Amino acid sequence: MSKQFDVIVIGGGPGGYIAAIRAAQLGKNVACVDEWKNANGGPAPGGTCTNVGCIPSKALLQSSEHFEQASHHFADHGISLSGLKMDAAKMVARKDAVVKQNNDGILYLFKKNKVSFFHGRASFVKAAEGGYEIKVAGTAEETLVGQQIIVATGSNARPLPGTPFDEEHVLSNEGALRISTVPKKLALIGSGVIGLVPDFLGAVDQQIAKEAKKVFEKQGLKIELGVKVGEVKVGKKSVHVAWTNAKGEAQTLEADKLIVSIGRVPNTIGLNAEAVGLKLDERGAIVVDADCRTNLPGVWAVGDVVRGPMLAHKAEEEGVAVAERIAGQHGHVNFNTIPFVIYTSPEIAWVGRTEQQLKADGVAYKAGTFPFLANGRARALGDTTGMVKMLADASTDEILGVHIIGPMASELIAECVLAMEFRASSEDIARVCHAHPSLSESTKEAALAVDKRTLNF
Repeated sequence: MSKQFDVIVIGGGPGGYIAAIRAAQLGKNVACVDEWKNANGGPAPGGTCTNVGCIPSKALLQSSEHFEQASHHFADHGISLSGLKMDAAKMVARKDAVVKQNNDGILYLFKKNKVSFFHGRASFVKAAEGGYEIKVAGTAEETLVGQQIIVATGSNARPLPGTPFDEEHVLSNEGALRISTVPKKLALIGSGVIGLVPDFLGAVDQQIAKEAKKVFEKQGLKIELGVKVGEVKVGKKSVHVAWTNAKGEAQTLEADKLIVSIGRVPNTIGLNAEAVGLKLDERGAIVVDADCRTNLPGVWAVGDVVRGPMLAHKAEEEGVAVAERIAGQHGHVNFNTIPFVIYTSPEIAWVGRTEQQLKADGVAYKAGTFPFLANGRARALGDTTGMVKMLADASTDEILGVHIIGPMASELIAECVLAMEFRASSEDIARVCHAHPSLSESTKEAALAVDKRTLNF
């Protein structure tokens, strides 16, 4: 006997669980299917983001930043320590606890919003009267029928050709977040947002990327660009990598662990898309229009499994928009104001176009920068690395992009996203009163710099 729903969401990550909740808020009878399991085999909704991505990485980042502060900066504040040591296994255990809190929080939200949750892998069976038949393969097999289907199955890490992830020596993000001892030598292939090969941080404004490279190399990272990776051999205790540098010289490298971060691929494995004729592109992504509609009536797709940036918050916005469209409303996602953040130290964040993109598009622009070195709050924090950079239209002064490297960039970018959403000018931000002392004053000063009238630099 099948169970009938207005909306079935396949996938419980940021795009999926948010879509399910919003659809339920709008009066729909909603089911969400997700197969992630915790260590005990129980449900662990939240997708890659909650389980092996955004949340656990930030939990470990917080632990590592505490250790770095205690090791190198406490003395500057008159705080003396002796016998300082790091327990990586305890850090991982705390990370796991944070992840579980988020898993449990999503299950609570499902219950609160009357979303029916099914733990297992969902796949299409066939078109059925009243929508589509979905099979759930879990501890107990279920058959569901939904009038509207939202596919939010996310993405998987892309392996090196011929070198699969074993999550012991050759690691994806999943294995990297489980390392319980500090490797003496760690190698990483990739130079994008997750993996720090011809350009360094190619998507980032190049002035910001150059500053980041300089800072990271000062921290001790050895960065090789333009390399060609050859054979990778996995031994019992180490990984051997043959590679060729930018000059064409053959090189070898031995490391305890190798993190491979060369991108992610849409996850449609086991979805049985062919059973209903759901169209995929050459990358395996589900083909959708601007409103996230697929080629099938009543079937939608959001997040990493479709075009656009693979970002949790992009998936959330699409999930909300689709739920609202199903309910007859006019959901909205502005791809031009999606913020990007790299949670390195210092943090990097941006919204809008880079300087190189504006040049390529032939757009006349003005640029203003302000260094955190001249910001009072940054000095008090003891973290004056980086800058805020603002780009505005040369004739209208509308903000076209903001790029930040420095302390709390992930939080500072929100003001800039809001400003761009309202099509503000640099003058608008320059005229807004910002609290003193605060890091946000650097955003105001960068806006003033567009008109060459900074007050503190």
